[in-house]
Amino acid sequence: MRFKLFSIANILTLINAFFGCCALVMLFSANYEYAFYCTLFSLVADFFDGFAARKFNSNSDLGKQLDSLADAISFGVVPGVAVFMLLQGNSPLMPEELFTSYGLLFDSVKFLAFLIPLFSILRLAKFNLDERQSDHFIGLATPANTIFWMGYLALHNAHQYTFTGHIFLVVFLILMSSFLLIAEIPMFSFKFKNYQWKGNEVRYLFLLVSFALFLYFKVFAACMVVLLYIVLSLVIHMTKRKVPSSE
Repeated sequence: MRFKLFSIANILTLINAFFGCCALVMLFSANYEYAFYCTLFSLVADFFDGFAARKFNSNSDLGKQLDSLADAISFGVVPGVAVFMLLQGNSPLMPEELFTSYGLLFDSVKFLAFLIPLFSILRLAKFNLDERQSDHFIGLATPANTIFWMGYLALHNAHQYTFTGHIFLVVFLILMSSFLLIAEIPMFSFKFKNYQWKGNEVRYLFLLVSFALFLYFKVFAACMVVLLYIVLSLVIHMTKRKVPSSE
């Protein structure tokens, strides 16, 4: 069986994986802001590989597998490592008194970060088999989850929160984001069938608000944008459930 290896879509997918690898290097070097920008480049490449595949009619099983493998790096391993770095014992997130009393216990907490890649990979496999997700997502998309965590890391690095309860907040967020990745909750996608206002109102309004937030708060807006996305998706879902069927 012969495959067309280097279509435009596949090249963009490989660019996604490349910047995911770069983000990992930046994380291990504690260059968190650069890691965030590498993740953004991965996100842009991931968006346009699907666009290119549809535009040039180059959808293939190979491209689908490549996309999942690249996403597993950029939007699975990267956020897991980001949270691991956040939870490391030498981080201000982990107050010294916790280690004095519960050293080994709290030193082990950092490994909870790897629930994120595990549930991200599970979500990617589920997405490949789920035929319901052609025009929307069911569960939180891995890129959105990654942007949230990279923004959280940048926010923490800038403000160096040290209160004891912060570690419990991060653990709660790990568990919540892992749940949302595989939850049966519809969330709107950015797969535009056309670029008209009608039918795309939520997408355009969300993009405008997100742009304004990033313009004002810069990388620190990432958490707010993802939370806004989740809330909007939940509101849309609940609204549709309340509307009686016309059938």
